[in-house]
This record gives sequence, C-alpha cells and structure tokens, in this order.
Amino acid sequence: MKKINRKATLSILLGIFILMQFSQIDKTNPPIDQKLDFIEITKPSEEIATMLKGACYDCHSHQVKYPWYTNIAPISWWVKGHIDNGVIELNFSEWGNYRASKANHKLEESFEKVERKEMPLTAYLILHPLARLTEEQRTELVNFFKSQMTDELSF
Repeated sequence: MKKINRKATLSILLGIFILMQFSQIDKTNPPIDQKLDFIEITKPSEEIATMLKGACYDCHSHQVKYPWYTNIAPISWWVKGHIDNGVIELNFSEWGNYRASKANHKLEESFEKVERKEMPLTAYLILHPLARLTEEQRTELVNFFKSQMTDELSF
C-alpha cells in the first residue's frame, strides 16, 4: 500500500472545499402577508416583539436574515437545514392560518422550550447576541406565550 502524501491529501481536500462553494443555498424569503404574522396578530409590547425577532424569527418565520457565514458551504447547508426544519415546526409568518387548537399547541411547545432553555438553540446563540435571553426575558416571553392561549377549539 502506498503512503499517502500529506500535501496531496490537503490539495484534494482544498479542491473539494472549493467545489462545495458552487452549491449555494437559496436565501430567498417567501412573500409575507403581514395580516398572518404572529406579532401583527398578537400585538406584543415592543420588548416582547424585539425578543421574538431576535430569538425566534430567524428560524421560525419567512423573515430570515442570513448572516455572512451562510455564504460558506457546508456551514450554509447545515444552517439552511435548521431554518427549513424550524419553519416547518413553527412558522410565525403563517400564524393567522393556524387553527386555534394548533396555535395553542404551538404556544405550549414554545413556552416549554423557552423555559427549559431548549430554544433558542445553543449553536444559534454563539453568533446572535440578541437571542441570548436573560432569565427575566425568558419569564416574560413564557408569560406572553401563555397569555396568548385560548379556550377556543377549532376543528
């Protein structure tokens, strides 16, 4: 078996990395109907709205702001996967389309994940200082989510 040359291996890896850059993610946000947006519907305080935008909307809405590192594959692929999964799980831009029962379920999941510090994701917090919620902010956000729950059931 031939001994693999370190320089050749690095050259191959660099070539693969460069080729990966030709596969860019789609950063186009779908059109937004403001009448369906969670913030527009619930009319939170400015402080709560800022928390939602900073800690939730980049992965759970059609108002994603793609940071500089989403220009680098394979990081961009990983981030796009998180965003796609996040918006499937909960989409604040489509809130007005949710039945009351679904909205209540999503609110319950939201406050539980914020309480347990499962959201925002730790990986997101590293480069997004606005998403770093204090205990007081977490409590305020949890209380806001709880206050939006209704007794109405839609089928």
